[in-house]
Amino acid sequence: MVRMSAEERRESVIRAAISEFAHGGYHGTSTETIARRVGVSQPYLFRLFPGKQAIFLAAATRCLSETRRVLEEARTDADPHMSMAAAYKDLIKDRDMLLMQMQVYVAVAAMEDEFGAEIRKVWEDWWDSMHLLLGTDTHETTFFMSYGMLINTLVSLGFPSSHRVWADFAP
Repeated sequence: MVRMSAEERRESVIRAAISEFAHGGYHGTSTETIARRVGVSQPYLFRLFPGKQAIFLAAATRCLSETRRVLEEARTDADPHMSMAAAYKDLIKDRDMLLMQMQVYVAVAAMEDEFGAEIRKVWEDWWDSMHLLLGTDTHETTFFMSYGMLINTLVSLGFPSSHRVWADFAP
């Protein structure tokens, strides 16, 4: 049997935490559940991360950073809006990633002191990156990002892509 390094275990914990927090939220997910999913003890989990908040922040940051990375890699010079929008629609087919994004916003709203500053920094960096990639003004970048949030909401609510509410959305 091959033993995982601490870094490999940390990575496993982050992936498991994204899935568990996505479905249970911050308060509804126990560190015991995450540890069990990864196959480690809770004491070992806390050697990798100092506490539940650190695990959640690692999962939240990974989720938002991965979304940003996918959009950056998808951007084309021909039509940055459409290429990034298409990549985003593919990305949120991963229900865990979609729901984790939504749980991040809930956690910040409910527990501002614990999560607010860190998550806002990730979002500000993401917005700045999109602004540069789109090459547009502030209004257009804001519209693009808000469009993504609307898509999150529609998909989270279970609207099928064939529903009339999607009629004006591209691609």
